[in-house]
Amino acid sequence: MRGAINHIALTVSNLADAESNFYAPVLGFLGYEKVEDQAEKATLWFNKHSGAAINLWQAHPEHQGNKHYRYSPGFHHLAFSLESREAIDSLYDVLIGYAIRVLDDPAEYPHYAPGYYAVYFEDGDGMKFEAVHMPVIPE
Repeated sequence: MRGAINHIALTVSNLADAESNFYAPVLGFLGYEKVEDQAEKATLWFNKHSGAAINLWQAHPEHQGNKHYRYSPGFHHLAFSLESREAIDSLYDVLIGYAIRVLDDPAEYPHYAPGYYAVYFEDGDGMKFEAVHMPVIPE
């Protein structure tokens, strides 16, 4: 467990909208459950299978209009592992069903690793996410 990610905290411009239109369907599909709700301030989503948690924070009013730019210092993207290509395709169906912006449809990316299969998408604030199935872990 040394070095495993315990949690990641993300700030969103509108917590209620972000949860209902993006995070609830995506995190729910990935096995996360909302375990804490601090009204309009923050929520905590926990995955009992991985032990990881995702905190969502409401942006302060003076920063709500700021969009995330992944090529500025800070967060570029967050990738989640899935157990199969079929799971990636099923998540893609969820993304389409919720009108979530897909950046790259599910595809194989052999230049990353053999069998690397992923879909890329972003939330309403421009934060980029990836879901990946990687059957062979590079040494």
